[in-house]
Amino acid sequence: MTDATNPAEAPVGETTTLSAPEASTLADRIAENVGRVILGKEEAIEHVLVTVLARGHLLLEDVPGVGKTMLARAFARSVDCSFKRVQFTPDLLPSDVTGSNVYNRKTGDFEFRPGPVFANVVLGDEINRAPPKTQSALLEAMEESQVTVDGETRRLPDPFVVIATQNDVEPGRTYDLPMAEIDRFTKKLRIGYPSESEETEMLERLRGRHPIESIDAVVTTEELRQARETASRIDAGEPVRSYVSRLTRFTRERAGLGASPRGSLALLRASQARALLEGREYVVPDDAQTEAPSVLAHRIRPETGGTTGREIVEEALSSVAVE
Repeated sequence: MTDATNPAEAPVGETTTLSAPEASTLADRIAENVGRVILGKEEAIEHVLVTVLARGHLLLEDVPGVGKTMLARAFARSVDCSFKRVQFTPDLLPSDVTGSNVYNRKTGDFEFRPGPVFANVVLGDEINRAPPKTQSALLEAMEESQVTVDGETRRLPDPFVVIATQNDVEPGRTYDLPMAEIDRFTKKLRIGYPSESEETEMLERLRGRHPIESIDAVVTTEELRQARETASRIDAGEPVRSYVSRLTRFTRERAGLGASPRGSLALLRASQARALLEGREYVVPDDAQTEAPSVLAHRIRPETGGTTGREIVEEALSSVAVE
């Protein structure tokens, strides 16, 4: 179900940055490469890029067979970094994700064997098939980029991105994700079915060798680090920060559980990444408006079943004035 890799050391020292246009060009290269595998899903690919540039994690929820796993694999292959996949199952243990200390008879000591979480891109496939105890193994990793095993804390590699898929058609065979875990995902997306023309082209491409096998990395790990650092420095002035705060506060007033302060931060970072994709060095309210539905909706629990989180976000966008 899993395989281990040696922990990668986090880079030492300050990461250099790219200019906004350079980072935008880098993102375009990744998007074009992923688009060779995932047809007609430019918007979904953009959302993946925004998530990664915003130093976040992504939850893909949809029916089986629409390309959730392939999207994650295509992104990982487009960047020259380590990639591990974990197939979540009911019998998966937390140590299968984080790693564990194993006794070495030759040395007489315990040695740490890292789990698949020690990779730059970790694909958690069908994450809701594992019980909450196993899902919780990702909480510290996703929030603090580290794991603690037997009292010892180990840093995860930089960058560290979790892309998880969730099966939403077999509720009787899956577990609900705890809110603490859902809140750690920057975005939650649905890919959707392809159009007739896209599906026809897909069938043509997949008659022989799958295109995922022929794509190579177009960006190095260091370049991705630089682009993420550039995104973190995109100017987000006080009016934009205030607008983000008012949007999330609106959701708290309209729902039993609204977007958390972590959601506000995720929206601001996603807005910075969106501005970067446009080659801008500053955030505008339109960036926050574009990102709000995918960043905030999954964090909201309405008081009644008749309203969805996305509807509350849409109400916020139409009601909260841009000042």
